[in-house]
Amino acid sequence: MSLHLQNIDHIVGGETHINGLNLELEPGSFNVLLGRTLAGKTTLMRLMAGLEQPTQGRIFMDGRDVTGVSVRKRNVSMVYQQFINYPSLTVRDNIASPLKLAKTSPKEIDQRVGSIAEMLHIEHLLDRYPQELSGGQQQRTAMGRALVKDADLILFDEPLVNLDYKLREELRDELRELFKARNCIAVYATTEPNEALALGGNTAVLHQGKLLQYGPTEEVYRVPNGRHSAEMFSEPPINIVPGKLTASEITFDQTLHFPCDAELQRLPPGDYDFGVRASHISLTPRSTDDLALSVQVDVAEISGSETFLHVRHEHFPLVLHLTGIHEFNMNDTINVYFPTHQLYAFDKHGSTVHVPVAQGSAAHG
Repeated sequence: MSLHLQNIDHIVGGETHINGLNLELEPGSFNVLLGRTLAGKTTLMRLMAGLEQPTQGRIFMDGRDVTGVSVRKRNVSMVYQQFINYPSLTVRDNIASPLKLAKTSPKEIDQRVGSIAEMLHIEHLLDRYPQELSGGQQQRTAMGRALVKDADLILFDEPLVNLDYKLREELRDELRELFKARNCIAVYATTEPNEALALGGNTAVLHQGKLLQYGPTEEVYRVPNGRHSAEMFSEPPINIVPGKLTASEITFDQTLHFPCDAELQRLPPGDYDFGVRASHISLTPRSTDDLALSVQVDVAEISGSETFLHVRHEHFPLVLHLTGIHEFNMNDTINVYFPTHQLYAFDKHGSTVHVPVAQGSAAHG
């Protein structure tokens, strides 16, 4: 089944939630909706499901116009961030409920429920009731009910956000494998760029109800079509430094001068916003093209085995994403190394005009 959203607007109380959106999802595809809170992800999925109707535009499934068709008449499953289960039913019966409504044979119900429960690591909980489960177990039960149904379209609205990190990683892997064997369309909403990279497939970047970019996830990450898309698909957001390009060099705030590479020299001279990912700035030089900057430390955020280091240069702030634990005191003066060969360049309209050839690994946003 294919899904095509054509010129979709969704306006509620004079407020635009979705604006001029066009998106076509192929059969068997796994698709991530990436955007910050209030970007329009949940609204878009409710439109896909038929829970809401667009103010303008059409929605097609397999070429059939389903714009006015209710959710009850669409073969759709949805998993929400907040788990929803029937409190009077066991885990087994919660998962089996859509199959029973479809009058599936008891033998097939047992087989499919058992398979899904094993995948979600809740096979030992099938005879319990929701109130006897932890929050993560209840969410997995809700996911099982959506997955067991042979739906054409399965929608996940940040379903793993309440689960612990290790289980989230496991379930991401399982979800990817599960959908390889299905011909349905999966749509997964998240606010986290690293989760989008981990899930793979295709990614649609949303911002204020608009679709900024859609394509294979790695490609969208490596070749953002504009500044907003680059910022959305970086964690922490890509560093942006205003600068001026001449025929031979780049200048930041008229004080920092360094030669630009041959690719950047092809751009017209003028003012640009230059972007560099936080994981590409380092505490030691990695290349002869690295620019040493003397900066002061604002804060070092240590998160597990990595550190987000916030620093400020005389003319602009920077954030570094460092592997390992690095402890600094506020206002410490240190050197950081700015990779001049890994600069993105955005014009005054925010469009990408240069993508660096050496971009490093997509494992870090």
